[in-house]
Amino acid sequence: MNYVIMAVMGLIVGALAKLLYIGDNGNSWIMSMVLGIAGSFIAGLIGSMLDKQPGTQLKPAGFIFSILGAMVLIFVAKQIGIQV
Repeated sequence: MNYVIMAVMGLIVGALAKLLYIGDNGNSWIMSMVLGIAGSFIAGLIGSMLDKQPGTQLKPAGFIFSILGAMVLIFVAKQIGIQV
């Protein structure tokens, strides 16, 4: 169930990251939403690694961290030239 929540949140986060990204990122809305899903998963993975409790699993990242993760991925995609 965590993965479904992270995917839905990633869709919303991707749309918001595209709106908040300064300048034209050159990606379509769908690509931005896919990057939002990936950003949400990456932010959740980083959050799980920073969690001090042993045996914790991948957790949904916070809304702000997911947006930041998606914006970083949009920046990286722009730098490598990924456009869809």
